[in-house]
Amino acid sequence: MKRRVQSKVTMQKVVPHVTDRYRKLWEIPETHRSVGFIACDNEDVMWLALDDATKKAKIEIVHAETVYGGVDYSWSRYGGEITAVLSGENVSDVQNGLRYTKEYIENKAAIYMLDEEGTLGYYADWIPRAGRYYQKKLGIAEGTSLAYLVSTPVESTYALDKALKASQTKIAEMFYPPTRVNTGGGVLVGTESACRAAVQAFAEAVEYCAFHPMEVE
Repeated sequence: MKRRVQSKVTMQKVVPHVTDRYRKLWEIPETHRSVGFIACDNEDVMWLALDDATKKAKIEIVHAETVYGGVDYSWSRYGGEITAVLSGENVSDVQNGLRYTKEYIENKAAIYMLDEEGTLGYYADWIPRAGRYYQKKLGIAEGTSLAYLVSTPVESTYALDKALKASQTKIAEMFYPPTRVNTGGGVLVGTESACRAAVQAFAEAVEYCAFHPMEVE
């Protein structure tokens, strides 16, 4: 029954040269003149994709925000669940940033659903080395590994405990349920092997919850 659901980019655009006033409104670095916009149908995949892009392109993530209620409540079929704004010194930098973000979303990440209706699922992934975006956002050192763990509220809360107990990791960011898109979870940091163990334990615990919803230990 377990199946992989691929996320997708719903829209992307580039502004080659922004005005000084526009740049100040978005708090874009002074040397950056180009801006890119990208929307995705899943917020969790987008966060890791943005971080990945900062490892490969000369960009900054100046804004990223999730739609209240999730993708089903977007104003447009292209709005997605989350929109991000990237900036760079020139158009090619921004285009590269968008390309790497899109590539990660559509080829390197996936959500797992445990039922045909798509109501039971999770996203659990690990990154061997955090990029500049997460280094700045979480205040972690370069080269730190992280585990990104998210599911529906009860499942995620239960599974996060299992992940922490199964690994030598610590919580760097907590997603208190319910989030804007009615999920929960967190970002754990530690060694690469510890983060991989956390991902495995989290996934197993979510699946246990899905198939044994009324059992108590």
